[in-house]
Amino acid sequence: MTRRYCYTLDLKEDPQLISDYKKHHEKIWPEVASSYRECGVEDMEIYLVGTRMFMIMEVNDRFTFEQKARADATPRLQEWERLMETFQQVPDNASGHKWMPMERIFQLKAQ
Repeated sequence: MTRRYCYTLDLKEDPQLISDYKKHHEKIWPEVASSYRECGVEDMEIYLVGTRMFMIMEVNDRFTFEQKARADATPRLQEWERLMETFQQVPDNASGHKWMPMERIFQLKAQ
């Protein structure tokens, strides 16, 4: 069974930074892609309008947030995260998460 999680985050309002961020995502570091797959992330998509990003993450049954947090703590993934933070507007929130989970408020097939 696949689960889907949706998140949002803003980029800094700088056309050059936004362009650079997009270039980094044309081919993410192999270690980053491998880490996602090993944790059970089946697919991930990021959409952008202006500075607002929307991420859809589809995961399989073996995915857990705890396992993902451990994988994210490796030096190489921390290096990727520090690089990405140069482009992102990190929210000032109590949760400590950059990507903020979104609440689903509508589903057509439930109607």
